[in-house]
Amino acid sequence: MKGALLYEGKAKQVYEAKDATGKLILSYKNDATAFNGEKKSVFPGKGRLNNEIAAHIFSMLQDQGVKTHFIERLNETEQLVWQTEIIPLEVVVRNVAAGSITKRLGIEEKTVLEPPIVELFYKDDALGDPLINDEHALLVASITQAELQEIKTKALAINIHLQHIFQAIRIQLVDFKLEFGRLACGSIVLADEVSPDTCRLWDVATFEKLDKDVFRQGTGDLLTVYEEILNRLEEQK
Repeated sequence: MKGALLYEGKAKQVYEAKDATGKLILSYKNDATAFNGEKKSVFPGKGRLNNEIAAHIFSMLQDQGVKTHFIERLNETEQLVWQTEIIPLEVVVRNVAAGSITKRLGIEEKTVLEPPIVELFYKDDALGDPLINDEHALLVASITQAELQEIKTKALAINIHLQHIFQAIRIQLVDFKLEFGRLACGSIVLADEVSPDTCRLWDVATFEKLDKDVFRQGTGDLLTVYEEILNRLEEQK
């Protein structure tokens, strides 16, 4: 049963779960934002799609032994998750050059990055989520060197699992953002979400963009694209 609202972000609301110690309810919103909140819109039905996609992906990752905060999907827009203390890092794994890295480093889009590149961003809206290095992460994220290495190792392992998941549905995993959190016992697990909001996904045959870039760039219908991702995942089960 849903309790008090604890936090509201750009894409989700977090509620306490009554009579469920150590658990929270995530409610996916219909809002879409880009460019650190500078571009905003509302798409009725987006919350359902992200919730269902994320639930599918978390379940498949857990089947592969990845520890996550996900427990179960409760309804169309809500999930039950373990409560974690979110580590204020956005961990971006890049398999193919796209987005900001092409501008920062002058790399041509679609360049395959081998091995994949892991980037860290400080999760702070007021600062615009700046790109940071390992030393910065140790300074601002209250983690140890061993924990930082654990996070990066987990991110690369998750990358392999996600590549297999998306390859099976004819999608290239270009890049994606992860967030991690600490459980009450202190262990670090995958948290937040994995969805077309947090991944760049291209059709392997046409290179059609099947993610939030269609909203960022105004090149397609977001709901149609997200529905396509969900349909392919459901066909694979």
